[in-house]
Amino acid sequence: MPSAPAAPAVPRLEIRDLVRRYDGKTVVDHVSLAVMPGQVTCLLGPSGCGKSTTLRMIAGVEIQDEGEIHVDGKLICDTIFRVPPEHRAIGLMFQDFALFPHLNVAGNVAFGLSGPREAQRARVEELLHRVGMARFIDAFPHELSGGEQQRVALARALAPRPRIMLMDEPFSGLDNRLRDDIRDQTLDILRDEDAAVLLVTHEPDEAMRMADEIALMRDGKIVQQGAPYNIYNAPVDRQAVAFFSDINVICGRVQGALTDTPFGQFLAPGVPDGAEVEIVIRPQHIKIDLDRGGRGPNPTPQDGAAARGEVVRARFMGSQSLVEIRMDYDGSVLKALVPGVFLPGPGKPLWLMIRRDRCFVFPAIAGAA
Repeated sequence: MPSAPAAPAVPRLEIRDLVRRYDGKTVVDHVSLAVMPGQVTCLLGPSGCGKSTTLRMIAGVEIQDEGEIHVDGKLICDTIFRVPPEHRAIGLMFQDFALFPHLNVAGNVAFGLSGPREAQRARVEELLHRVGMARFIDAFPHELSGGEQQRVALARALAPRPRIMLMDEPFSGLDNRLRDDIRDQTLDILRDEDAAVLLVTHEPDEAMRMADEIALMRDGKIVQQGAPYNIYNAPVDRQAVAFFSDINVICGRVQGALTDTPFGQFLAPGVPDGAEVEIVIRPQHIKIDLDRGGRGPNPTPQDGAAARGEVVRARFMGSQSLVEIRMDYDGSVLKALVPGVFLPGPGKPLWLMIRRDRCFVFPAIAGAA
């Protein structure tokens, strides 16, 4: 007989239509997502979009006005039933590490543990070894650097073996170089523990570096959700593109499903005649045509037509140069990122081409800059 189909995997954490209001204003608006064991999901968005409020509702320190929270398929909180925060098997890490100043490192890590002292000590030593803090086991928080305190906070959060780890901007207080090292180490340990991780951040680079899945929030809602590659390369709107990088916006008006631009005509399927559209392209996908100056053989369909402009300014950015060019076509200024050192003087004419397969066409946003 054929074997029965495998049962669908149950999310470790699932939230359904969470809503939170303050003084009549909705700050979390029907947010739903699921996180599997061993998965890292990032709630990404600007300050004030509802990310941290969502995290606090999952942790149980705030109560939702609508919606449900499930752990391993079991309801832990709705608007009537509520499992207390301390019984949710959820670990918490925040920007403020909140270590107890009167306890040494061992005491801080062991704080949430129960059972025989020998077992507690073994778990403390195991975790401190994994985070590289074993030699500080008897030190007090004031004797540690910020990065060392972060590692102790991670060990403390993991000590009770939580099924879910909630992290609210936990690395933002660290300098950039240290942040990368600790972020990678933290990610490895969390995956080894098979915890479902929900990380709140406003930094796109952090989300891209850490997440298996990104939920992009804006004005209390999740506007797009998916793998980092898909979020970056198939953005839902202009704001989603701009959240991850600088952008150039080329404006046009549609006639016959086409819009004219300095780089030739672009398709705008489904947009009615006379409507305005915005063609959005990142600076790294603008190509400066140094070889032919717009006078050589016909361009490839991918690159489209070349367009002339003059340099406004150029700045060296370390591994690349940022060049701003005022276009002859309409006087607009476009930004191009060029690898290495490229610093043409103001007024120098340049021909530009764009990667059509890296352009996004959206209906124009009323009042957008």
